[in-house]
Amino acid sequence: MAAADSGWWRPDRLAARHANLAARGRVLGAVRRFFDDRGFTEVQTPALQISPGLEPHLKAFRTESHDPRDGAVKPRYLHTSPEFAMKKLLAGGMRRIWQLAPVFRDGERGATHHPEFAMLEWYRVGATYRDLMDDCAALLRAAQAAAAPNGATGGAMRWRGTTADARLPFELLSVAEAFARHTGIDILATAPDPERPDRARLVAAAASLGIAPHPGDDWESLYFRIFLERVEPHLGVGTPTILFDYPVAMAALSRRKPDDPRLAERFELYVCGLELANAFQELTDPAEQRRRFRADQARKQALYGETYPIDEDFLAALDHGLPECAGIALGFDRLVMLCSGAARIEDVLWAPVD
Repeated sequence: MAAADSGWWRPDRLAARHANLAARGRVLGAVRRFFDDRGFTEVQTPALQISPGLEPHLKAFRTESHDPRDGAVKPRYLHTSPEFAMKKLLAGGMRRIWQLAPVFRDGERGATHHPEFAMLEWYRVGATYRDLMDDCAALLRAAQAAAAPNGATGGAMRWRGTTADARLPFELLSVAEAFARHTGIDILATAPDPERPDRARLVAAAASLGIAPHPGDDWESLYFRIFLERVEPHLGVGTPTILFDYPVAMAALSRRKPDDPRLAERFELYVCGLELANAFQELTDPAEQRRRFRADQARKQALYGETYPIDEDFLAALDHGLPECAGIALGFDRLVMLCSGAARIEDVLWAPVD
């Protein structure tokens, strides 16, 4: 009996994606010109890593490496981001680097998610996260213009009936301002201790919106439930939105804001209610980074009963000296979706994962 297949390669189905794939090529060309014009070096780093990344909610693909020299079998993972390897290059002396890398996340599939997708990451030594905001504005304008066929003037980005024009000034909105505007919640008041946000306060605030916590929800889980339901749909409508200065409890790999320890120097980029990029003023302190890694491991173990190893070589690179820098990860397939008006991520992929 013949094996079943998804049929994505059939001529009629491939032809239905031709316009989107042509737009993908033009956007890719614009991205390369963008970085070439600004003196960046394109790099390539391995997808196979000791640690795939330690974000608690991401699930990685696990495999094994067999060393022919001694027969050792070592666990390895497909990376969820090339971040660790790229920062090692910065510690090694590189100053402006970019990469379009295939990345892998298990358990993710839907209109805007795929188990393998293209991540555009770039890092700048001596830059701030506010410099990356300017990068995003210039890059999106170039991509929007390039996506239009036959040299036509690029129209607005669009997704699910919503539009955003990158030629307009971007909206700059702090996380605290976004919550106040769309929910009436003073989100920073629910996290008076930067290290231990107050779940009870957020539960009480959420109740006024008719949002109740699920069993086992901690502060961060309830934050995301409120955010995804009441805040995110309003972001990036009409013009892209840069959502910046996150509560430090959600600092991830970003550093604290020097003049306000409640906040982390982090921003996310939204277009048409869709998250497109995540940027950090990078944390350079190896001791603080280890502490955060261990906290992430503990949280993942508590939530999902598993955890991933720490990349000790990455911490060694930080200890050697990661210069002050800023970095960002942008979903390239989502960018193509927005520029082409495609409804689903598979509509802009040459060959979806079966």
